[in-house]
Amino acid sequence: MSDESYLDKVYDARDAESTRRLYDDWAASYEDELTRNGYATPARCAAALAAHVPDLSAPILDFGCGTGLSGQALNAVGFTAIDGVDLSPDMLEVAREKDLYRRLDVIEAGAPLSRGGYGAICAAGVIGAGAAPVSIFDTLMVALSPGGRLMFSFNDHALAEPEYEDKIDSYLGAGKAELLFREHGPHLPGIGLGATVYVIAKT
Repeated sequence: MSDESYLDKVYDARDAESTRRLYDDWAASYEDELTRNGYATPARCAAALAAHVPDLSAPILDFGCGTGLSGQALNAVGFTAIDGVDLSPDMLEVAREKDLYRRLDVIEAGAPLSRGGYGAICAAGVIGAGAAPVSIFDTLMVALSPGGRLMFSFNDHALAEPEYEDKIDSYLGAGKAELLFREHGPHLPGIGLGATVYVIAKT
């Protein structure tokens, strides 16, 4: 599989095991390919979250951390106690080499998080077609402490499907969350793809 074919295929629907295999196969060339295409979401997400978290030294979960690009962005804006989880063991091995995380763990698709109570959770570029399903939003909210901040992004593929923003609206409408930040901007400009970044507070 050539480097160029991963971005061509990643947004196709697939089951969890096929997704894991794809990201394992992609791990060695993932950062080069995304960097070539101007991957902007981690830095956008980290800046948005830092602006709404009172204590950057408090533990934060980088959900779907991949090779650690999001961890680098979080560290660059001042977060210091970062835990990471991901579906792909091979992606986590690349992240481990960056020496940014307190701990890194493999997660199983659809399983509840074994650790919760985080005051902040980052899910940059994680929820959408070819990655985590929209139901993972519920898992993240359970793991978030009351008053905690959840930062996530939906790329243009996800935004084209009503179920993604409907999930946010269901929490906001029920008074379970408060919207603190929402902004559309670049995601992978090299392939003309944008994303909306959100920060919500759990009430």
